[in-house]
Amino acid sequence: MTDITSDAATGAAQPLNKPSRVLAASLIGTTIEFYDFYIYATAAVLVFPSLFFPNSDPMTALLASFATFSIAFFARPFGAVVFGHFGDRIGRKVTLVAALLTMGISTVVIGLLPTYGSIGVLAPLFLAMCRFGQGFGLGGEWGGAVLIATENAPPGKRSWYGMFPQLGAPIGLFLASGVFFVILHFAPADVDARNWIGESGIWRAPFLASALLIMIGLWVRLSITETPAFQKAIDKHERVAVPLAEVFTRHKRSLFLGTFVALATFVLFYVGTAYLLSYNTKVIGMPLLEAIKIQLIGAVLFGLAIPVAGKLGDRYGRRAVLTGVTLLIAVFSFALEPLWSMGATGIIIFVVIGMMLMGVTYGVIGAALAAPFPTRVRYTGSSLTFNFAGIFGASLAPYAATYLQTNFGLQAVGYYVCASAIITLLCIWGSRKGEV
Repeated sequence: MTDITSDAATGAAQPLNKPSRVLAASLIGTTIEFYDFYIYATAAVLVFPSLFFPNSDPMTALLASFATFSIAFFARPFGAVVFGHFGDRIGRKVTLVAALLTMGISTVVIGLLPTYGSIGVLAPLFLAMCRFGQGFGLGGEWGGAVLIATENAPPGKRSWYGMFPQLGAPIGLFLASGVFFVILHFAPADVDARNWIGESGIWRAPFLASALLIMIGLWVRLSITETPAFQKAIDKHERVAVPLAEVFTRHKRSLFLGTFVALATFVLFYVGTAYLLSYNTKVIGMPLLEAIKIQLIGAVLFGLAIPVAGKLGDRYGRRAVLTGVTLLIAVFSFALEPLWSMGATGIIIFVVIGMMLMGVTYGVIGAALAAPFPTRVRYTGSSLTFNFAGIFGASLAPYAATYLQTNFGLQAVGYYVCASAIITLLCIWGSRKGEV
């Protein structure tokens, strides 16, 4: 069977969906999924250590909270396998709806959980289970959203279409940070804001609000039809019985290289968001409101850079864009320690530059990871690649950065970012044409 990997091949058929509907469906779904993901990341820093791990010292409780944060990344490949299988066997649309429901229900349940003070050790256990559900759902969400966009893309616009689901990440981050920013404005002036958020129960509101977003997402996704590329695979009887088996037997190289091509993307992002929020509030004692403001600035710049990346990817090629931006990330990593040591001003400078670099690399990574896989296994292959990268790059980033800063100083955190960029560069250079 011939691999359908080029922009022209996958875009040859006339799209059955209006471009605006396709792009809205891919964008709104990832926005909801990443909103759910990021409110957990924010709560893991602000309130979960005291609510679910109260018997530990503050640093141990934070590390335990980050450990539950990382569970989702290890759950994501399982979601990629399950949802990828049905996405490649049954279709992109119905699988995306199931992934959205899985993620959304897990998030809403977190907002209903009793804390350690009510049920003891069962509380962190239930929290971990819900976090697993979040990761399982997101593991199937991302790949499908990227394919809904790229498999409907006309020739020469794969990167542009592929950047729309990527926009869900900064929008979700902005919404998640914005919700906590609004909550902080209700905190009484004479109490510690962190304690008030936890003790008042208002931390539950962002999780419960996800229910409304889920309904909007379902309405949009149910309005689209199957992608032309997948319909073509059905018509030509190209589907395989076990997509996972074909990915691991015929596409091991693409799976391995893609995983580490995305490594620097994940490390930079989670060092510059989840870990930085922890550093700002716990290490240098920055007021919560100011720390959230910095995260909001980062989300805006992150989002603005993604469309630029889409245009650059179609004009100069994804490989060239990824090579250039990863080199810049490697160089920029040496600025982490001097900038963060300056306090708030230096941290803002770091966020401005870092999140713009992040937007460029993230904007093209979706189309890049999907490119080497044929239609019949593309959902499974791209999802596994993205989520394996999440394990190696994202799941350990807040924990590793906290450990490195505590034991070796901020300079070591910069070296950690640099090392991830070097690994990514080696994998980009080691890939063949069409693999990125």
